[in-house]
Amino acid sequence: MSLNVIRTEIPEVLILEPKVFGDSRGFFFESFNAKQFEDAVGVNPTFVQDNHSRSLKNVLRGLHYQIQHAQGKLVRVVVGEVFDVAVDLRKSSSSFGKWVGVRLSAENKRQLWVPEGFAHGFVVTSDYAEFLYKTTDYWYPEFERSLLWNDAAIGIEWPIDGEPLLAAKDAEAKILKDADCYA
Repeated sequence: MSLNVIRTEIPEVLILEPKVFGDSRGFFFESFNAKQFEDAVGVNPTFVQDNHSRSLKNVLRGLHYQIQHAQGKLVRVVVGEVFDVAVDLRKSSSSFGKWVGVRLSAENKRQLWVPEGFAHGFVVTSDYAEFLYKTTDYWYPEFERSLLWNDAAIGIEWPIDGEPLLAAKDAEAKILKDADCYA
């Protein structure tokens, strides 16, 4: 198999490392293979949308989720580096309110699988970054929610100095105790 799976402290959130073939000309790797993904992760999602964003250093996007039409996300970085975070919002889960974070970069080529039921966000730690992700459902703005990035009850240890650059919706996001969550 050409995909290494690394379990995080929240078992459903997985770091995926592809086998990279490199030589003096450059490199090649499969960024997605449905059969390998299913064998590695144990689910066979249908991805319906690919998204691509570019952000400057200290831009923090998130923590986003959809309370209906929940999205699983397979995320990666193709330029630069980010610190990527998933927060468990499933009230029935033993890890409810807990978070995991991982550095994703163009250099390490890691991907993160964030299943449905989690809020997701990232902060750019390089001068800029380009971020790609696949989703298992479409974007429905009426169901989109934001969880406050610095909620003390969650305690995410973002690797930034000072305040991040936020969109208005993220600056006004709810803290966990007031947020819409999954059953």
